[in-house]
Amino acid sequence: MRFTPTALAGAFIIDIDPAEDERGLFARTVCDDEFARHGLVSRFVQQSVSWNRHAGTMRGLHFQMAPHQEIKLVRVTRGAVFDAIVDLRPHSATFGKTFHTELSAANRRQLYIPAGMAHGFQSLQADTEVFYQMSAPFNPASARGLRWDDAALAIPWPACDARIMSARDAALPLLHQLPAPDSLA
Repeated sequence: MRFTPTALAGAFIIDIDPAEDERGLFARTVCDDEFARHGLVSRFVQQSVSWNRHAGTMRGLHFQMAPHQEIKLVRVTRGAVFDAIVDLRPHSATFGKTFHTELSAANRRQLYIPAGMAHGFQSLQADTEVFYQMSAPFNPASARGLRWDDAALAIPWPACDARIMSARDAALPLLHQLPAPDSLA
């Protein structure tokens, strides 16, 4: 695996090193030793999948409040997404900054998202499936979110014919409307 740090400390792009032959390929996506060498958690207690029927489906930007913050490892198993994260860690030099990348079944890229970051994506193709691994179980009482189109974040979401999202996600607060940063930790 190749670990590439992003502009947000602790967040990494992880690319696989496939062994290919006439049958196809084989590659590791998580390895305790390799993750540990990069200071990353490799123990995930919950796995989830998000299937997105239409291109333009928007999910997020989601996070969990302390003490239920979660580390996420996200990859696409079918289709493609524009994936974005926002640093919400109160004492981070990049608080309020964003990172985005394309994750797809074709590039087999993973995004490692540290605790304290909001995460969201927009599907780029119909029939897209996103696979999540989380370090903490989902806790509905601590689930929060941030508006995808907050001008302060300036995330360059791809144009699409019709953006589809839940009413809950459409009504999420802007960054400046979130509680004081220290209460997010």
